[in-house]
Amino acid sequence: MNIPQAALALCLLLPLAAQAGETAPTGINAEIRQEMSDARQEVRTELAKARRDMRTENLRIDNSLQFGDREEAAVSDLPRAEITPEGDLLIEGKAQAIDAGQRAQLLAYRGQVVAIALAGIEAGERTANAALDAVGDSSWIGLMFSAMTGRLERDIERTVQQNLEPAMRDICRQLPMVMASQQQLASSLPQFQPYANLEPADVEDCETTIRHELATI
Repeated sequence: MNIPQAALALCLLLPLAAQAGETAPTGINAEIRQEMSDARQEVRTELAKARRDMRTENLRIDNSLQFGDREEAAVSDLPRAEITPEGDLLIEGKAQAIDAGQRAQLLAYRGQVVAIALAGIEAGERTANAALDAVGDSSWIGLMFSAMTGRLERDIERTVQQNLEPAMRDICRQLPMVMASQQQLASSLPQFQPYANLEPADVEDCETTIRHELATI
């Protein structure tokens, strides 16, 4: 989730505010409020599309649920593979031969991954809105002071961490079930085996990795 589109809009407005001085604060304040409103609408629109795409489009499995140093190599080495909403497995666009049981397993696995992705989108939307709330309806003078002192940035960072960490922890706790589904599919469908890329270390280190990533925001 890329929150700083609103922050970018704010950065563009602050120089205008500085030039305007005290002559037209009402207009500047109104413009900032409009930018914040536009940012919220953009977040809603983009994430609604992301949710729709996750539910209705093919799910890529050659570039998902990868961790750490293995990610780049896995992306470059694996052929493109997808699970369709109907439960077909496509490798390089070619449908693989599957039976009814394998289709059910593919659909169950797709459902797990989509649910995790949707949870991430939900967390991202809450975080983006919370970050916009941190900007709030302050006057342009207040925003300029907060930006110059670094207070605004610190408030946004703290808001992001507080909103994302619980959601990411919940996602980490779903990984054992996802790994079990991968292993089940790898056993019953040899074509899927290269894409069963979750390892016990990924599950064990997930929360630590999340905390480290959030600490670097």
